[in-house]
Amino acid sequence: MNNPPQFTWDDLQFFLAVARTGQLSTAARQLRSSHATVSRRIDRLEFTLKVKLFERNPRGYVLTAMGTRFVETAEKMEQETERLRADLAAGSMAQRGLVRLSAPEGFANFFFATVLPQFAAQHPHLSLELVTIQQIMSLSRKEADLSVVLDEPKGGAYFAEKLTDYHLQVYGSRDYLAKAAPITCREDLLGHPFVSYIEEMIFAPGLDYLGDVHPRIKPQFQSSSIFAQLTATRNGLGLCILPYFFASRYPELVRVLPEEIDLKRHYWITCHRDLKQAPRVRAVIDFLREAVRGEDTRFVPPYVTAAGPARRAKVET
Repeated sequence: MNNPPQFTWDDLQFFLAVARTGQLSTAARQLRSSHATVSRRIDRLEFTLKVKLFERNPRGYVLTAMGTRFVETAEKMEQETERLRADLAAGSMAQRGLVRLSAPEGFANFFFATVLPQFAAQHPHLSLELVTIQQIMSLSRKEADLSVVLDEPKGGAYFAEKLTDYHLQVYGSRDYLAKAAPITCREDLLGHPFVSYIEEMIFAPGLDYLGDVHPRIKPQFQSSSIFAQLTATRNGLGLCILPYFFASRYPELVRVLPEEIDLKRHYWITCHRDLKQAPRVRAVIDFLREAVRGEDTRFVPPYVTAAGPARRAKVET
């Protein structure tokens, strides 16, 4: 009698890493292993199962039909393993492991990076990877464990919680505004150069806000980086819509039409529902929630909290 195929959870981890990345080298980096070890594990799994899971080609590994079917089974086992690890770790004195957090450039650089010392002090056994590339990392493909996003996820097996509102205004440098034509109403904005995002590279609807200020504004300088936009504005290139929580740090920047223009957006923290109770992930969620709550005046300007009904001429989208 033939024995049934035997394989270990480690084999499935190697399989899923290659299935998600399509590259042995990328999978090896994620697993902190070697190219040769990943290749050997995949070969062993295919031999044990007596099925071909991948087609090999010069550009990488492509799932076969059987491999695609096997992904679903392997992911279910991965989710159950994560739950088991969470149960075993519950009540432990310290969370351990690696967490990869994806966050927008502005939030990451101008808020989260400033509270990293507190995070490290509270969680000395946790390693953190902070990803700020201008795209939405895929939680389903495990490119990130957690994401801070501008738009609430719709559908799917995801946990999502609003971290905070934040406000944006039109800013210009003092030097620029001293030399430029006066601005007394929104129509006057059309006579000024604007700094903004590259339209086709806007990775979240929440960043598409020029039209909320005036539908006919056409930016003169565009960048996928909010830091580049900030730098250009500080150097007098023109006007720019910037978040209050970091534009307010620079005394050379002045709000334009402050009584009339105020945009409101939101930051959400989201992760796959199966990861929500993992101690390492829970630790980051709890820290972010408390850190934002403790610094709420960074995100919500005093003039907003002090504003009464008579000042609701702002635009809130």
